[in-house]
Amino acid sequence: MTEGLVWLALLAVFIGLARSGWIEYRKVEAYRTWAQSYDRAKYDIYAVLAQKELTLTWGQPTLTGPINLQHCSITEIANVFVQVDGQPIDLEHPPGKGKTIQLTLQRQDNEDPLLIPFTDMTMAVEWAQYLKKML
Repeated sequence: MTEGLVWLALLAVFIGLARSGWIEYRKVEAYRTWAQSYDRAKYDIYAVLAQKELTLTWGQPTLTGPINLQHCSITEIANVFVQVDGQPIDLEHPPGKGKTIQLTLQRQDNEDPLLIPFTDMTMAVEWAQYLKKML
């Protein structure tokens, strides 16, 4: 009887993991369809980011495609940097890890900076270096 309960619990965990994987797969497929019209794009579990010519677009990934899309022209950006745990980092020597990683776009009009979350430090640094070259 005990062995049956253990196997039942393992089966429930497996079903939960399979469902989570299927949901994430559908998000990636929705992102892939959305990103086809852009020159450069990234998918992250926290946010999607894409560039077409001089316009950046980002939002939250969902099963039906990105939502809460925001746009910004690269010409409006004064500075680009990456923040890890709320502190700007040196792009040439990024730390190995951090709890919160954000690509920060400081606008020329000194409004609040635009924050785009990342889970991968390397990808955030690559985007920051790319955008700095575009400025």
